[in-house]
Parts: sequence; structure tokens; C-alpha cells
Amino acid sequence: MDTLQVYLILAAILFSLGMFAVITRRNAIAVLMGIELILNAANLNFIAFARFGGMNIGGHIFALFVIVLAAAEVAVALAIIINLYQNFNSINVDEAQQLKQ
Repeated sequence: MDTLQVYLILAAILFSLGMFAVITRRNAIAVLMGIELILNAANLNFIAFARFGGMNIGGHIFALFVIVLAAAEVAVALAIIINLYQNFNSINVDEAQQLKQ
């Protein structure tokens, strides 16, 4: 059963799980994993629409671009998380508010 609807439903499930993780988690690593799930859902949509829309290369290029951005985002986010841990001995995102001061 290889239809566009199957891929869109799977992407919607991934997006929902990622959004749930971003909204409910206080741990910075769990929030980062939720963001990665959201980006993977977007990639799945790009590839599915490229596959069922005539196999144009645009969807694959956008998916590769999102993967590169996700790698850069992880590098920056992990640097912020390490800084948060060094200052507060915790990776709770609620304590990041204290970094403003």
C-alpha cells in the first residue's frame, strides 16, 4: 500500500509527537529531539510529494537542505545546552531564563 496518504499520515504522526515533546518536556535534550522529529516529518512530506508529484528533484533538494540545517541546529543547541549545564548543573529549560541576567 504505497500511497501519498500513508506518507502524509505518518508525517502527521511524527509532527504531532515532536510537537508534544517540545511543548511538554522541560529537559533540553528532549526538546531538541522533538524538534528533530518535526524536521523529519517535514522531510518525509518533501520526499513524498516529490515521489508522487512526478519525481521532480526539488523535494529531494529541500530535504537535503533541511538535513543540513538540522545538523547546524544540533551543533548550536548542544553548545547552548553545555553552557546551561556548566552554569546551573542542570539542563532544565526553565532555568535558561536566568541566563538573561
